[in-house]
Amino acid sequence: MASITIRNLDAHTKARLRVRAAHRQHSMEEEARNILRAALAENDAARRDLAAAIGARFRPLGGVELALPARHPIREPLVASKTASRGDRH
Repeated sequence: MASITIRNLDAHTKARLRVRAAHRQHSMEEEARNILRAALAENDAARRDLAAAIGARFRPLGGVELALPARHPIREPLVASKTASRGDRH
């Protein structure tokens, strides 16, 4: 397992981490690991669902209603003639 050192952590943040860890009956180190895991998992989940992220961005503004274009049935594929496939030109 890898280790990291966090330098220049202000006293207020350290005290809040200590209290949070105590409430959850964890060490400060374990609580910091849990916080990092949760934050990174949250980021990954948000990136995977672009539609939800866009909806969340516009929801406070009342949302956005988009008119969807009409959909048509899929056309049958074109069939190339034998002469066209050989490159013959007449």
